[in-house]
Amino acid sequence: MRFVRSTLLASFVASCSFFLSAHAQSPWGVSKTFSIGGEGGWDYVTVDAPSHRLFVTRTTHTMIIDANTGKTLGDIPGQKRAHGVAIVPALNRGFISDGDGNGAIVVFNLKTYAVLGTLTAVPDTDGIIYDAGSNLILASAGDSSALLAFRPDIDPVHGKVGAPIDLGGKPEFLAADGHGKAFINLEDKDLVAVVDLNARKVLQKWPVAPGGHPVGLSIDAKSHHLFIGARNPQKLVVINIETGKVETALPIGAGVDATAFSGGEAFASCGDGALVVAEEKAGKFALGQTVKTPAGARTLGLDALNHRIYLPTAELEPVTSGRPKPKPGTFKIVVVERH
Repeated sequence: MRFVRSTLLASFVASCSFFLSAHAQSPWGVSKTFSIGGEGGWDYVTVDAPSHRLFVTRTTHTMIIDANTGKTLGDIPGQKRAHGVAIVPALNRGFISDGDGNGAIVVFNLKTYAVLGTLTAVPDTDGIIYDAGSNLILASAGDSSALLAFRPDIDPVHGKVGAPIDLGGKPEFLAADGHGKAFINLEDKDLVAVVDLNARKVLQKWPVAPGGHPVGLSIDAKSHHLFIGARNPQKLVVINIETGKVETALPIGAGVDATAFSGGEAFASCGDGALVVAEEKAGKFALGQTVKTPAGARTLGLDALNHRIYLPTAELEPVTSGRPKPKPGTFKIVVVERH
């Protein structure tokens, strides 16, 4: 009887191991597309995985989308050039970066979507995140060469975000390690700035070569890696945050605007219609897969809890000059999952 039990247990473990191995190796692919419509462009998408919501900026307004069905749950009007959303569920607050004019950050209620107030920021306020480790809202501002850092319990009507931190270059997106440091891409300098959030000053600047013009940025604080989407040359750059050295630089598509990391895989969304997946093996990253996506899907939101990736885009007009223009009413969100 003991032999039978041991044999059954061994078979069960082997079956589980096979299933997990097969699951780990199953490819990513487009599973569905939500037709959203509405006017405006798009920039960053923020995923609130526990509540199954997506926060999507649309230039003059910010939409809240059901992540399972694509249904519009709310729409916050009144922005001039909305870029991104940071959420703080513990305070029931969200923060929208609005980069036009003098710059602003719109504070809203996460349940009702009512605007609580608008904070004065700096021109070209762009990327925005919440760093739970330092309990700070962090926002980059390209034309102002600045990083803003303030507590999320700020008075939304009369509060002041405080003096900006001078970065010495034009920042794009940013990440934080949860232990008092922030990392900000300086697109015009081909560098990553390392900021001490307590001292409010730049500690170091790391080159991203052989990549250039870094825009997308994400972090795996556990393995001490940054993942940088660079546009010229087009690379997914992996930097060790303990040494500041580039460990890997992998080729990607054109027009990258965002990166993400989860479960040993790094992702880079490119506007030419490619979602690049890099896999970590024995501590090193290598190209694993390229998922075909619609043109214009240059930003992404990662739901690590439910293993989904959301990419906003639209049908595009033929290019005559500059960035392609979306066809009115064709905005959509493409969902990528494992097959």
